[in-house]
Amino acid sequence: MHADILITNGFVVTMEGKGVGMIEDGALAIKGNKILAVGKTDELKSQYNADRLIEAKNKVVMPGLVDAHIHTGLSIIRGVAQDMNDWMQKGIWPFMKHVSREDAVKGSMVNIIEGIQSGTTTFGDYDSYMTDIVHNYVKIGARARLAEMVNEMPPDISNTPVGELYPLEKSVGEEKLARNLELMEKYNESENGRITCILGPQGPDMMSHELLNEIKGLGEKYNTKLHMHVAQGDREINQMEKRYGKRSIAFLEENEFLNERLIAVHLTEATDEETEIVAKSGASMTYCAGSIGIIDGLVPPMLKFVESGGTAGLGSDQAPGNNSNNMFNEMKFAAILNKVKRGNPAVFSATLAIRSATIEAAKVLGIDHEVGSLKAGKKADIILIDLEEPSLSPVFTSPVRNIIPNLVYSARGHEVETSIIDGKVVMENRQLLTVDVKQAVREAQKAAEGIAERGREDILQADSDILAMMREEML
Repeated sequence: MHADILITNGFVVTMEGKGVGMIEDGALAIKGNKILAVGKTDELKSQYNADRLIEAKNKVVMPGLVDAHIHTGLSIIRGVAQDMNDWMQKGIWPFMKHVSREDAVKGSMVNIIEGIQSGTTTFGDYDSYMTDIVHNYVKIGARARLAEMVNEMPPDISNTPVGELYPLEKSVGEEKLARNLELMEKYNESENGRITCILGPQGPDMMSHELLNEIKGLGEKYNTKLHMHVAQGDREINQMEKRYGKRSIAFLEENEFLNERLIAVHLTEATDEETEIVAKSGASMTYCAGSIGIIDGLVPPMLKFVESGGTAGLGSDQAPGNNSNNMFNEMKFAAILNKVKRGNPAVFSATLAIRSATIEAAKVLGIDHEVGSLKAGKKADIILIDLEEPSLSPVFTSPVRNIIPNLVYSARGHEVETSIIDGKVVMENRQLLTVDVKQAVREAQKAAEGIAERGREDILQADSDILAMMREEML
């Protein structure tokens, strides 16, 4: 039988079954954009001839990583909101007033490149201007599950004093919802199904009850997921109690949002009881370990969610406060922070971490029938990782195997050598084949300089902790 690509002699990590589904001396055959077969090298070499043979000796062959929650447009203001209190109102908002549609698109391209270079092949991107950002995914060749971030926050929201009830503007919500629907109508299932689109209400605190209900109805009409921040911080809880007299999860439960359509992002402020309610409702959870650790100093209840029977995956969130959109980083953070939180080194194993960045994250996004594991009939989204990099050496296979622990606790992303998305080689020998990386970085740098110049007065007036720290460093 004929295959387009045959990958042989690798450590094939399928993510099938309850563990990682390791096949030593494994092989994988690709035809078009799908996986034809997965098995032992001798078996597949005897069954298939291929136009291209990829030798994977001393390499891991595994599903591409799935980042279930990322705001790629925000990377244009990377690193402006960490090491501070009130990262959103004092850190991000003064900059965002001056970020144009073009700026966000340029930042997004660099962020997608960063993800691919560290093994991400599927992006759960959730941001403004998504009808423009989508073209980055078309060009670079990545898989994306996109949502326009819908809210009713006015453009001058940064002028609202900390702690006061957010003013909501109906016209803003109407415009952003229209963009989300345009995104879905124009781009859902485009690029041979590589790009799909869902609904993106930003959070129950950032829009009216009326708009939330409209989006819920649209979710039912389109039979699609709702990607939404839920209990993402004490700011949200404060807003919900002031506006509705109840916490976020009680409000969402009362209004029938807790079901299999909901992707509940963060749950940072959820109690154990609230976490269990969401998990048992059928809603899924996304945990962004690095982001929430840096901007809030907290560990959201992913372990409790999983123990309660829920489906949870990992995301990298936003670059202003997390700084790094690298799923190896998220796997390591998630495992270590939960071990510390529980005071138990045996919890949140390397296996759980790597599953949470592949098959479980795909389940969260509702695309596990296509990606997240290596199985005949699934889409050919595959990465090859070099085990001869110092960070992953030496390799033990007996009497214990150290490959998975090293991928989670030692890999930094540069070990990813090749990325195949939808059956096409997008990165080979660490070189992206679809875009000019240096040019993308230069364009984003120029855009960032313009934001800093236009926003200087607002940024200084916000008087964030990071500004105070810079002044102290100059003394």
